[in-house]
Amino acid sequence: MGRSEGVEVAKTRTRWLRATYSQVVPGVSGRVLVVDDNKVIRQLIKVNLELEGFEVVTANDGAECLDVVHRVCPDVITLDVVMPRLDGFGTAAQLRADPRTRHVPVAIVSACTQHEVESGIEAGVDAFLAKPFEPAELVRVVRRLVERKDRRERKGGAPAGRGRG
Repeated sequence: MGRSEGVEVAKTRTRWLRATYSQVVPGVSGRVLVVDDNKVIRQLIKVNLELEGFEVVTANDGAECLDVVHRVCPDVITLDVVMPRLDGFGTAAQLRADPRTRHVPVAIVSACTQHEVESGIEAGVDAFLAKPFEPAELVRVVRRLVERKDRRERKGGAPAGRGRG
């Protein structure tokens, strides 16, 4: 399988922007839904993003992500690949199939093997961050996805915001 256009061939690979329905709260960098079955990894991601001004909500797996995503209205979702009940690829595919979440940027935070990258691209993932990751790289990936989403919304290329739930 060939690489899709717009995917970076580096530690972090980013696709084109998909806007979200939520709007950034003044004074906050954006809202991130962090999905990982490992509590330590979830907390590590949460703390690093909160230190940079992001509001962070967490979920234990893909099924819980799909349960809360409409109440949370995140600007970006980070997903692990291997999780119980519903893995990251299944979650990403369901997010893309739902008109209410199809434009929310999704970043996979996992080992990022070639197979994972290819499967993620097929599921509509926007960025990949390999574990173990540098906290600064995590923040860069999330910030880039939020900023690109914001630019697109300012240009009128995104659906109207619903605000925060």
